[in-house]
Amino acid sequence: MSLRCLSVQNLRNLQSIDIEPATRLNIIYGANGSGKTSLLEAINILSLGRSFRSRKHKTMIQYDQPSFTVFGKVESVSDVAGQVSVGVQRERSGDGIIRIDGRNVLSAIELAENLPVLAIDSSAFDLLGGSPSVRRQYLDWLVFHVEPSFLSVWKGIQKCLKHRNSLLRRDKIDPLQLAPWDAELARLAHSIDEMRARVFERLSEAYRGLVGGLEGLSDVALNYHRGWDREQTLEALLAEHQQRDIDLGYTRQGPQRADIRVMVGRHLAADTLSRGQQKIVACALLIAQGLVFSQQTDRQCVYLIDDLPAELDAHFRATLAGWLCDMQAQVFVTGVDQEILLAAWPDKLKTQDCTKMFHVEHGAVKEVELPSIAV
Repeated sequence: MSLRCLSVQNLRNLQSIDIEPATRLNIIYGANGSGKTSLLEAINILSLGRSFRSRKHKTMIQYDQPSFTVFGKVESVSDVAGQVSVGVQRERSGDGIIRIDGRNVLSAIELAENLPVLAIDSSAFDLLGGSPSVRRQYLDWLVFHVEPSFLSVWKGIQKCLKHRNSLLRRDKIDPLQLAPWDAELARLAHSIDEMRARVFERLSEAYRGLVGGLEGLSDVALNYHRGWDREQTLEALLAEHQQRDIDLGYTRQGPQRADIRVMVGRHLAADTLSRGQQKIVACALLIAQGLVFSQQTDRQCVYLIDDLPAELDAHFRATLAGWLCDMQAQVFVTGVDQEILLAAWPDKLKTQDCTKMFHVEHGAVKEVELPSIAV
């Protein structure tokens, strides 16, 4: 999958933008505050209907405009699918329009199916030191794309939790009222746990293949926790701890508590690794995510890498670039210095057929020639 054209109007400080990205590597450079990250945000909006930086659409609209619009054409690896037109418009009122091939759609889920995007930015550190919800969303993104029944099961779990928690918050409650929700939640929890566990095994294997040979990182391991004690069924645990849940007013155990823990021995990686090591581990987790997606779906993700040089030395920048080059994925990467950005990538990729370079200045985006390189 690749993005073949991108048009942006009234998004943050970007002027009216129309570009045709390269199918492999797109280097975006310019001064801080010039609009580089906003360009990546626009691509993410075409995938998820929102930015990877913020869910507040209103703050992304230029101050004197009523809305922003992002439009693109996506080319599938399948000759049958050809190109798909996707567009997103968001208004200050909160209303929005999502269009795919000229038809309005009600859910951003279809966007993700047409243009799967993975973003690597400063928030990648949250995969190690952030809340469990960050890592759960990370895992579930992949489960959603490779397990067809995941979405319906996940929605069922949200419904069960909503009704069960509502009952728990009542002043007086008959335990018989909880029983049917407990049974259904336990059934769905077993199903989603099986899906998550299957995907996690593939994810863990892909991750080990990436970091296994890296100095100081070979001992970093991933552990999957399903969200409740493995020695008991969830239905039995819900019954056993019912009074505790009533006292708290919410369901403490279940698939909504699932987590992936990144460990070095018995210690959390976030407490042990250097800042640079944490970033390369976080990058490896996201690259592994894309690898498994590609293996299971025969499609490629589009990667958005904001400020590549930050926290990474030249060796690790080259390592990350090598992973992405081997995947043959389309990449958009930003930074201040074009020479540092370009130096990270293998020379075989630095050709006019594979790579384009864009300079961003005061919200204007201009394609520039690549430096002459002996390939």
